[in-house]
Order: sequence, then structure tokens, then C-alpha cells
Amino acid sequence: MADTITQTRTELVETLEALEKRLLWLSAWTIHNANHLRKKRDGLKVGGHQASCASMTAIMAALYFHALRPQDKVAVKPHAGPVLHAIHYLLGEQTRDKLERFRGLGGAQSYPSRTKDTIPVDFSTGSVGLGVAVTAFSSLVQDYLVAHGQVREEDAGRMIALMGDAELDEGNIYECLIEGYKHDLRNCWWIVDYNRQSLDSTTADRMFRRFDDIFETCGWRVVTLKYGKLQREAFRKPGGKAIEEWIDQCPNADFAVLTYQGGAAWRARLMADIGDKAQVRKLLDSYDDDALAALMTNLGGHCIESLIDAFDACDDDRPTLFIAYTVKGHGLPLAGHKDNHSGMMNPPQMEQFRTRMGIPEGQEWEPWGGLGDNAAAALDAFVKASPIARKAAEPVAPTVRVPALAVPDGADQSTQAAFGRILLDIAKSGEELGDRIVTTAPDVTQTTNLGGFVNQRGLFRRQELADVFQKAKIPSAQKWAAHAAGQHIELGIAENNFFIMLASLGLAGPHFGTRLLPVGTVYDPFISRGLDALNYGCYQDARFLLVGTPSGLTLAAEGGAHQSINTPLIGMGQPGLTAFDSAFADELALIMRWSFEHMQREDGGSVYLRLSTRSIPQVAREDDAWQADALKGGYWLRKPAPGAQAAIAFSGVVAPEALAAWEQLAEDLPGLGLLNVTSPDLLHRGWSARRAARWTGEKQAPSHVETLLGALAPGAGLVTVLDGSPGALSWLGGVKGMRVSPLGTDRFGQTGDLPDLYRTYRLDADSIIDAAAELFLED
Repeated sequence: MADTITQTRTELVETLEALEKRLLWLSAWTIHNANHLRKKRDGLKVGGHQASCASMTAIMAALYFHALRPQDKVAVKPHAGPVLHAIHYLLGEQTRDKLERFRGLGGAQSYPSRTKDTIPVDFSTGSVGLGVAVTAFSSLVQDYLVAHGQVREEDAGRMIALMGDAELDEGNIYECLIEGYKHDLRNCWWIVDYNRQSLDSTTADRMFRRFDDIFETCGWRVVTLKYGKLQREAFRKPGGKAIEEWIDQCPNADFAVLTYQGGAAWRARLMADIGDKAQVRKLLDSYDDDALAALMTNLGGHCIESLIDAFDACDDDRPTLFIAYTVKGHGLPLAGHKDNHSGMMNPPQMEQFRTRMGIPEGQEWEPWGGLGDNAAAALDAFVKASPIARKAAEPVAPTVRVPALAVPDGADQSTQAAFGRILLDIAKSGEELGDRIVTTAPDVTQTTNLGGFVNQRGLFRRQELADVFQKAKIPSAQKWAAHAAGQHIELGIAENNFFIMLASLGLAGPHFGTRLLPVGTVYDPFISRGLDALNYGCYQDARFLLVGTPSGLTLAAEGGAHQSINTPLIGMGQPGLTAFDSAFADELALIMRWSFEHMQREDGGSVYLRLSTRSIPQVAREDDAWQADALKGGYWLRKPAPGAQAAIAFSGVVAPEALAAWEQLAEDLPGLGLLNVTSPDLLHRGWSARRAARWTGEKQAPSHVETLLGALAPGAGLVTVLDGSPGALSWLGGVKGMRVSPLGTDRFGQTGDLPDLYRTYRLDADSIIDAAAELFLED
């Protein structure tokens, strides 16, 4: 890794050490300003993590200003966000105004955010562990693009995670580790800030000795940076070996206590434990208390020279875990204290810290405050010439044309089967759309109807793998050749990995300049297993098509554990995700085309389709007039008469029951309407926006749901029904103040056939008729 400004090794180390001090100061001052200087209007603590920042400053100085290349991407541990902002402040990419408003409206965000921060952020972080795993999956996405000729091998970057040691308690780390091993992960670094303190306490001693085994078993190189240069030099002196052995045996909690107490405490403890060993007393006497404290905390993660040596030695594509021993709060009066996670320096401590750092009063926000002109100019030139300063802005990937999608033939169809046939048609079409779709699933590829697409396009694998069943001429519906041109990434049955994979694929455009259109399928009830990762992907504005299928009580014989209930509410409540629950194949084809276009729009997002395995009769269409309304969230399948007193509103697979009930009730309730709600999410979103516009002074036309329900009489009654939580549709009564009789599933189901289950859980036509009668009964 060549330096961009010619320097001797000693000069390089000194420069990076000076930059590390700037990062330490600026991160601490930014947090201090937000909590102690900026006016508070609500009396609440603003927060920030000075100690967590301090344990990372040397690591980030060595990484960003020496090891990092323009094509590399970094996920910064959440609590080191202020250090990242300080780096971009020195690069001229962050403003003082943003730093002064840290954790305030419009200011630098608490944790690095792709969508809320204005500095370059490769990966959002915040939910512990997810920002680590995403780097592994992004490396797999990069390999996919290299194999498909979209990224040159020589331009491949490292995907790097800066993580706290407590993040290694997160289970998703190990799910990711296993998946990475299966896919021959490369070009991935995880750098552990091993400060041995979590939020509540010091971390366990014994577990960390096993991480080497775990990672090495999965093909990773493990590099441990335990001792800094000062310590290594001391260990070579007479008596030094005894001190080294003592450090190796010192419990984490004891090390933290002694760090906080300082040099005198270190001396007393060392003398008590090993002072009788040869040359130890003499060696300790050669240091005063301050020097002894500096020696004992000169760990590898704070030693610039050790860090750059370690980074330079790993100049290949092997995945690498760096375990960098650090002190939480290093260089601050909080160092080592067990309560320092959320603690921060008080004003007198900050004043002492400012003086010690050589920052003149009034120059706290100056990038090079307190330095002479020559020193400031040299550091500024070094920063501006560093490789990270040449990192280009994220590219805007070209849009992929989406043609009209043919509706599968069939008088009776399920939406899941129609989905599979539509994807297969795309795969065979020769359109660019087919080349840009990447499918993935957590071990449910066949049962979610992705099999046809995979047969046509193949499994992705960097090294070709023959289908031994096909080679042996054993009949099978699966003809899944695995090769570098494949377009399906098969995952193990871990939904968390599945959603992080979708997030990584959905960021291919801004990360690599190539637009991918990821399609992921999962059993609808098991969306809940990966909700944190789903939210994480949407928060980053990753673009993907999520297909939850099969869904609901309609799964019948599979029983309650496989029958989704609250997923329609998840679809409605998740920002960045537009949810649909289509009933018919022609609706689905229309919605899928809209989805692929929506995923590419600047103001677009991801899409969630809730599908079913139940085949239902398809409806005859007189024309295409229904289509525009279907894409807004709903349309009248049977239009109400003007001023009608009632309507049935349904979503998805219960369409036959809704139709049957409508036919029986139409004679008794003249003009009865039948509303097909294709997206409760879009209807509710439009209604909410209309309500909000009243208070912002914006002029906005009536929402789509207001227009639809405006066809009914004031005070009309609504029966709502769907195979999911009734709350997804019962809110419709609030739009026009109508009476509502809601049907749906709000309790765990059981095994059974559809007639029994629909009757038991009140989803059949008779239940809809009864619900309509309730609307007109006296209380």
C-alpha cells in the first residue's frame, strides 16, 4: 500500500499519530458540544459515546488515511459515528454546522446513515451486528458482478466492518460466517475493537480465546494485535517477560479497573503479583507513574505502527479478522471505567482535556486548531492526497427497461404459481430485465416457485458445479446447473442472512454502478424471523422485491406455526417498503411490472408481495379500466350504486368467499359494492398524507381511498375481510366515518382443510354474510 506523499516510515507513523489525535479531539468535542454547550429545549440528555470513539481513533486513522483504497467500503461501528464525521470534516466533506447540530434535526446523525447523513456513508449501522454481516454479503455481490463482467477483478474492493467486541455476541454474525464459508467469501475484513467492555459490563474472558478457532475453521485469517510497540520493547528488557505473562493472565475486569485508577495502581498491583520476580522491580522503577500507565495501555489497537504493519501484511483477498486490543475511553479520563459507555466528560474534565490536547480556546472547531502553520499545512496536504480523498461519488446506475408482463393462462390460478410463471417468461424473454434479475431464497426455492427461473438461468457459483443427478440421467424437475453466469444465489435456512443478502443486492447500483433487480422469496410467516434485517435494508434504501408465500391461514394443513397473521401490518408499517396482496394473476403481472419500475425510481423503494398457493377462479375483464386503480391500492370489482348503504372490502386470496357473499347479499342490499383492496398499504399511506397536508398548508387532492369510498352513502356499512390481521382493513371505516364489521385472523391457527378453517376462523362466505347482517342490527 503505497503512501501518496513520500515519507519515511517514521514520518508516516508520526503523521498518522497526529491525525489520530485530531480524530480523538473532534469526536469528543462534537459530543461535548451537543450535551453541554448547545441549548437544550427538552431537558433530555443528547447522548453520544466518547469512550467508544476513543477506542477506535487509532484504528480509523490507520485504516482511512493509510490502508483504505478508493474502491474499498466500510461499515463503521455505530458508536464510532462521530469519528467518521471527524474524518470527513478533515477531508472537507463535513460541515461545522452539521457537527454543531450532532444528534439534532438536520445535523450529523447519531449513527452512520446512508440516507440521513450528507457525508459519504457506505453502509448504515445502528442495529448491532447487521453492519458487520452486510459487508460479507456485499463482498458476495461484488463477486457476482465480477463473474458477470460488471466489475473488473482488479477493481474489486474490500468490504470492511469496524465492530465492537460485544457485537460478536450477536447470533447473526455466525449465521453470516457459515454462509460466507459456503460461498467462498473473499475481500472482506472485520476489525474488532476489543476494548473488553460492553454496555453493561466487561466482556467474558474465556470466550475470546475461541474466536480464533471459529473463524479459522470458516476459512478466515485471524490477526491479533495485542501489544503495542512500547510494550513489545519493554517485554524484551530484563523482567519484561514476567510483565507480558501477567498481562496475558489479567482478567478483563481487573485490567479495566487498573486502567481507570492509573499508574500508581498499576505499580502496586504489579509489585504485589510479580514484584519478587527477577528484574521486575528494576524495570518498573524505570517508569514514572504516567509512563507506566502509558506502557500498560499501549495495546495493539492504539499503536499506529502495529496497525499499519498488520494492514499492509494482508494485501490479498483472503477474509481476515483483526482482533485489535484497545482500552475503552483511551486517552480520556473515562478510560476503563465500567460506566463509561454512555458516560462523558463533564465541563471541567473537558477543559483539562482541551489544554492537554493543545487546543486554544476559540479554536475547538478548527480542523488543525493549535498547530503551527507548517504542521497544519503538512497534515492537510497528507489528508487531501490520501487514497480515500480520491474516492468518487456513488454512481447512478442506468435504468433497466421493464416491458409489459404477460398474464399466465388458466381459468384457476394461484398467485404463487402465476409469480413463478411470470418470472420464467422473463427469463426466456431475452430482455435486459431478465439479465438483471437476481433471485435468492433461504432454502425454499422450489416451494416458492422460483424453480423455473433457476432451471432457465442457473445457480450462481464462482466455480462450476455439475448437477450429478442430471449427469446420472436421474429424472428431476430441478435442472440447477451451478456456474459463474448463474442468477440465483441459494442460501441456507436463515432468514436474517436472506434479508441482508437482499439489502446487499439492492445496493449494487450505488455501490458498484450496476443495477440489479433482486427478487427474494420466503415463507410469509417467517418474514418475522428477519424483521431487524428487513428494516435495516429498507433504512439504507436498498431496492428489492420481497415475496412472502405461501401466506395466511390458507396454508391450512401446515398448521399454526406456518400460518401468517400480522404480516399485512408489517407491510403497512415498514418505511421504504410498499406492500401488495393481490388476488388474481392479471393483478400480479401488473403489480410486478410496477414493482420493477418502482425499484429503480429515484423516489422509489422496495416492494413486498403477499402471495398464496390456493388456486382460485380468475375473473373476466371487460376492459383495462381497473388497472390504474389497482396500482393505487384498490378498485371496485363490483361497483356500488350511487349512495349504496354497504360494501364488502377484501384483500387477496379470500376473493372467492367475498364474491360468493356479494352474490348472495346483492338482492337484499341493492347497490352493494365489492372493493378489491390490492394494497392496504398504499391506501392508508395516501389517506395519511392527505390528512397531514391539512396541517402543512399543502393542497392535495382527495386520497384514492376517499374517492373510492365516496361512492357510498354517508354512514354506510363496511364488511372487511382478509386472510391476515383484521386491522389491515378495519381502519377503512375511519376514512368516511362508516360502520365496520371486520373479519380476519387474529389468533394462531391449526391444521385442517380450507372449509373447516375458513368456517372456524370466520373467513367463509357465511361469515361475511353474518358480518353484513351485524351492520344493520340494533345494538
